[in-house]
Amino acid sequence: MYFLGIDAGGTKCRARLTDTSGQVIGTGLSGPANVRKKTSEAFAAITDAYFQAIVEAKLDAPSVAEIRAGIGVAGIGRIGAKEELQAQPLPFHTTTFTNDAVIANLGAHNGEDGGVVIVGTGSIGIGRIADKNIRIGGYGFPISDEGSGAYIGAQALSATLSAADGRRDHSGLTKDLFKQFDYETQCLSDWLFSATPKDFAALAEQVIDAANDSDPIGYEIAQNAAKHIETMIQNLLEFDVPRISLCGGIGEPIKPWLSPTINAKLVKPHGDALDGALLLARENLV
Repeated sequence: MYFLGIDAGGTKCRARLTDTSGQVIGTGLSGPANVRKKTSEAFAAITDAYFQAIVEAKLDAPSVAEIRAGIGVAGIGRIGAKEELQAQPLPFHTTTFTNDAVIANLGAHNGEDGGVVIVGTGSIGIGRIADKNIRIGGYGFPISDEGSGAYIGAQALSATLSAADGRRDHSGLTKDLFKQFDYETQCLSDWLFSATPKDFAALAEQVIDAANDSDPIGYEIAQNAAKHIETMIQNLLEFDVPRISLCGGIGEPIKPWLSPTINAKLVKPHGDALDGALLLARENLV
């Protein structure tokens, strides 16, 4: 018997394969796997990641058939997305699908009650009390995912366009961003039409670095993002979620921007989303 955990996120898809003792015997890494739009592309990323793990573990076909898989997928809340994934051919003994935020929460609290606010490409708050999941936000960029990497990047480009046509003063951040588009508003505007949430989120680190260097527009954006994250944390606390962790690629960079009161209520995650996916595979905790 083997256990496979997959964290299929909006930026990348990770896989971790273990034996019954919990020893990691294979890993995999592939591209974005958000099923909010195209299930086929996400499933291709999932397949790529788990195939890498199986190859590394040197499992034969009969052994692959003994794998119990737990897979958390970004965007699986879209109507029909879970059914589309379940209809895909998978070679495992059992496969359980859920939201990627749910596996992050399971991993953060080792399957016990608790909550997480995940701040990565998107953002979402998830709490779990007595097998009941509580959701705060995370309905997809651009209408939701406040405080996320995509949100931060979009706010910075909006400010850049405003500065470019004189509606506000430029800062060092907006000048640097505008330079990336050859100082042409049309070039930036054209880019926006094809940009993905991942593309916007790729700018978030630059924005937060500028904020940390006291850039006025970067500072404003980081403060606003932090307020959105604080609201999600506070909402989970109001549901009496016993402990809350901050997770995701933007979690650590944005943490210093949270109020001391909120920071004091956060706990360090016990494990990561892949740990949660493996718990899902072992115990079917959804």
